[in-house]
Amino acid sequence: MFLALEDDPRENGPSPGNERETLKEFLRCQRLTLEIKCSGLDAEQLARRAVEPSTMSLLGLIRHLAEVERSWFRRTMAGLDAPRLYRGLERPDGDFDGAVVEEAWATWRAEAAFTDRFIAEAPGLDVVGADKDDPVSLREVVVHLIEEYARHMGHADFLRELIDGRLGQ
Repeated sequence: MFLALEDDPRENGPSPGNERETLKEFLRCQRLTLEIKCSGLDAEQLARRAVEPSTMSLLGLIRHLAEVERSWFRRTMAGLDAPRLYRGLERPDGDFDGAVVEEAWATWRAEAAFTDRFIAEAPGLDVVGADKDDPVSLREVVVHLIEEYARHMGHADFLRELIDGRLGQ
């Protein structure tokens, strides 16, 4: 186990009340899971790729999830001109190439903070953004983000087991 149950910050967290608080709590727990899966690893371990030809690594997941939060919340929901951080036409796997660990964590935390502020300040979950000119509600985006994290936490389990044999919980 990564943590004793009594030390797990995902347990006994804020008690969800309404729909917004419930979604925020599920997102908080997914983010904490990413941090737990990456804890105690050095830069080389975080950058270790799964198996060839895959470019996936834990460091890449940190960067990818920062990019996902940025795309959905800065561009789609807030309508900001926020260029991609890592990927582009010439670097389709840019999320998973290179990077300094501290920079990746700082970027991820900044994007998560923007997301949290947007969710907290939105008048409601029915606020609409534009995803490629199709309207999408804040509710849909938050649920999608939780799903994105959950899917990648399965990848993180396998990556961590490959690195040091630790199994997910």
